[in-house]
Amino acid sequence: MNFIFISPQFPETYWNWCDRLRKNGVNVLGIGDTPYDNIPGQLKGVLTEYYYLPSLEEYGKIDWIESNNEYWLGLDARLRDDFNVTTGAGAAQVATWQSKAGMKPLYAAGGVPTARQVRVAGADDAEAARAFAAEVGFPLFAKPEKGVGSGGAHAVADEGELETFLSQIGEDPYVLEEFVTGDICSYDAILDSQGNPLFENQEEFPPSMEEVVRLQLDVSYFSRPAVDPKLQALGRAAAKSFGLGSRFVHMEFFRLSEAKPGLGDVGDYVGLEVNVRPPGGFTPDIINFAHSADVYQIWADMVCFDERRTPESDDQGFCVYASRRDIYTYAHSDEEVRGRYGSAIRMSGRMADALSDDLGNSFYMARFATEEELEEFVSFVQTQA
Repeated sequence: MNFIFISPQFPETYWNWCDRLRKNGVNVLGIGDTPYDNIPGQLKGVLTEYYYLPSLEEYGKIDWIESNNEYWLGLDARLRDDFNVTTGAGAAQVATWQSKAGMKPLYAAGGVPTARQVRVAGADDAEAARAFAAEVGFPLFAKPEKGVGSGGAHAVADEGELETFLSQIGEDPYVLEEFVTGDICSYDAILDSQGNPLFENQEEFPPSMEEVVRLQLDVSYFSRPAVDPKLQALGRAAAKSFGLGSRFVHMEFFRLSEAKPGLGDVGDYVGLEVNVRPPGGFTPDIINFAHSADVYQIWADMVCFDERRTPESDDQGFCVYASRRDIYTYAHSDEEVRGRYGSAIRMSGRMADALSDDLGNSFYMARFATEEELEEFVSFVQTQA
C-alpha cells in the first residue's frame, strides 16, 4: 500500500501514525510545509519519501502525468486513470497504441498502407503462422507484439527458422510480418489537443536496427531540414486515425526501395509502427540542431497553452548522429575528428549503457548544409583502422 500523509510533522507526535503504518508494511509518503531538515528524526526514519511544500494551501489537483519515455507509458496511463487526469490517454488506449497488432486497423482507418501480419501467442497459433508464411512467402520478420527498440526482433528466413521460432515462443505474444525492403524514416511531430502538428521533422535510419544490434555495427542517423510531403500527409493522417493529441509522437515508416504488390512503388511509404512519445536517446537535440529550434519549449507551450509560441527559423540543415563502439579501433582519433570538423560538431559524449546496444558507446552530433557533407563526416568518424 502507498499512503500519502498530509502534514505528518504536526503535531509532533503524529509521526506515530506514520510509524505504525510503516510497521504494517506500508510505503508512507509525506507532504508537509516544514523543510525536511526540520522534521523530527523519528519521522524521517519511517517515511519512504517526503515532499516539502511551503504552503499546503496552494496544493491542487494534478493536471498532467507524462514521462515521454516508452518504458513508462503504461505506468503513466495507469496513474492518469487512478487520479482522473484527462489530459492524456488511459491504460486501455495506450495498450492499443503499443500493440503492433492493435495498430493495424488504426493505420487502415487513416489510409496508411502496412505490411500483412499475423499474431502468434503460443503453440496454438502455429498453424496460422505456417499458413501465413505460405501465403506471403519468406523471409518474414518476427517481433514482440509489445516491445521497446529492437529487442526480440529478428528475421525468419525459411521454414526451418519458422519452426525454431514456433518451438521457442513463450507466453509473450509476437507478430510475424511480411518482409519489406526499404529505408526506415520517421515522421516526428508535436501535436496540439486536436491532433494538428505544431512542429514536424523527418529522420532517416539504418535499414535494420536488428542487424545493428546483432552484428554490433556502428550506427548513424540524421534529421532532414524538411519533411517529404508524401510522408507528411501519411503522418498527419495517422495522427488523426490513431486519435493522437497533446503529445510528441515518433512514427516509423518504410520508404520502399523495391516495389511491393499491395503496398506501393519505389519511394512510397509504408507504416511500420507509431510510438506515442518523442524519439529516443538524444534525438530531440539532433532535431533542435537541424531546425534551429527548441522542441522542449515547443512541447512545453503545447502543454500549457495548446499552441506554438516560438517562430519557425529559416536556418534549416541536416544534423547527424554518428556512433562508435568501444570494441573497435578507428582510423581517426577523437582529436583528428574535432580538428577537421570543429564547430560543425554540436554535441558529443558517452551513451548510457542501457542504450548502447542500439546507439553505440560514444557519439558525435554534427550539422551540415548538405547530405553529401554528412555522409563524408560519418565515413571519417566510423572508418576502422
